[in-house]
Amino acid sequence: MGSVRKASAWLGLVEDNDERYYDDEYSEDAETGTSQAWTTDPRVQVAAETAEDRGRRIATVTPDSFRDARGIGELFRDGVPVIVNLTAMDPADAKRVVDFAAGLTFGLRGSIERVATRVFLLTPADTQVVTGEAAGRPADGFFNQS
Repeated sequence: MGSVRKASAWLGLVEDNDERYYDDEYSEDAETGTSQAWTTDPRVQVAAETAEDRGRRIATVTPDSFRDARGIGELFRDGVPVIVNLTAMDPADAKRVVDFAAGLTFGLRGSIERVATRVFLLTPADTQVVTGEAAGRPADGFFNQS
């Protein structure tokens, strides 16, 4: 299905006839009450499995309290970069989590970086953070609006 047809179907201008992603066996089993795991189209590879195989995973954690710090530590210890969003936490507990994360990154030779207000990125020692600032852009190119 082309992008124009998809957009038209989303807007309700045409009928959506794309049946590639529906599994008739699943819907029949759901009516009878037997449970069967939903299967995806075999041509589509699940991104999480591919990312895990290649070591390209990033975890995002939004802790509610300091008790959730253990999960952050376990992910980081496994070599997964972690984005910690502390916006939903009490400021005192958020400070404790930042202190914990700073100690964690120091102990495992990683790094901690603030990416936004009360949002931090914890990166393991073997991870390089690449910023998007003027990397490969010509000085007088499209983005130069002066």
